[in-house]
Amino acid sequence: MPAEVKTHPSNHRPASLQGAVFTFTTEQERVEAIDKAFDYRGDVTLTVNGEQIEGYIFNRNAKASPPRIEVFVKGSEVPKVIPYAEVTAIAFTGKDTADGKSWDAWVSKKESERKAEADKIKAEAEAQGHL
Repeated sequence: MPAEVKTHPSNHRPASLQGAVFTFTTEQERVEAIDKAFDYRGDVTLTVNGEQIEGYIFNRNAKASPPRIEVFVKGSEVPKVIPYAEVTAIAFTGKDTADGKSWDAWVSKKESERKAEADKIKAEAEAQGHL
């Protein structure tokens, strides 16, 4: 059964998948988990025929025969091609590099930078006796 992903109200960013583990009972669940892993901006650990493979999924082809993913495997310079059917579990083990990089976080950062710049200009004007 896929792990449940909790989200926050719309004024907060959604929870990261970091730490989630997906196992599958149907092919649809497998495809959905692979889609989530492809969109994830961190390493995942795949269980493939009982073997643990850690890496970054950089490509997928659901329409290929057979459907497959391509993974940059940690510690290897050669990407690995893995058929969907061989993936029995996916753990989101790597740091989610996109976590916290939402539009709201960007806006907040920019507002903080603008306030700091305004404070600096005000201090300079006061030092020069203009205010």
